[in-house]
Amino acid sequence: MEKKKEACLVCGEELQYFAVDREMECVYCHRKFMSKASCKAGHYVCDECHSKTAVLHIEEFCLKSQSKNPLEIAVKLMEDPYVYMHGPEHHVLVGSALLTAYHNCGGQLDLPAALDEMRARGSKVPGGACGFWGCCGAAVSTGMFVSIATGATPLSNETWGLSNRMTACALHSIGDIDGPRCCKRNAFLAIRDAAKVVDKQLSIKMEMPDSIVCTFYQFNKQCIGKRCPFNPVNH
Repeated sequence: MEKKKEACLVCGEELQYFAVDREMECVYCHRKFMSKASCKAGHYVCDECHSKTAVLHIEEFCLKSQSKNPLEIAVKLMEDPYVYMHGPEHHVLVGSALLTAYHNCGGQLDLPAALDEMRARGSKVPGGACGFWGCCGAAVSTGMFVSIATGATPLSNETWGLSNRMTACALHSIGDIDGPRCCKRNAFLAIRDAAKVVDKQLSIKMEMPDSIVCTFYQFNKQCIGKRCPFNPVNH
């Protein structure tokens, strides 16, 4: 298995996207789904099979981490061989890294229960949501993080608004750069924005580096190069 494979997990062919859903059978679990993506050879891997091992590793790592730096936690998780260059596992990873750092910085929450909830919520955001929904899963993950950390529900007042504003803030930063998508770039932007919101709104100051330099760009065939604020050429 290639550590940062971004193409088909079965044969390595490039992925292709369709304008409308097609019925596809997952090559691993053999369940059928409506999907807008497959590789050029016709292989389809469902979101659950794509990310289930990564999601387990994310939770295990976060429960052991003592780091107060959500970016540091995220990068360590991204180095796991089951966290691919792109994929729906990032929709769980972003919020999990934030919950862990928030807890380690004194934020009051039951971390095991919070991570379980993050896994359950984040796993419902499908791969490709950034392009097909206009709502990147990394940004949604920050809103989920705030919702879990503050105990927000659809009937909450201030925390309901804060959760939605958090997602909007991250989406704004992600959208400003334009595409194509990069799960690493979007995760870095979302975490950076979330750390600022938590400091200002929840009075928890998480540790963050002075600058963020991507170490994954060489694995992304669609890397936007110097347009990305985290590309080494900009540092």
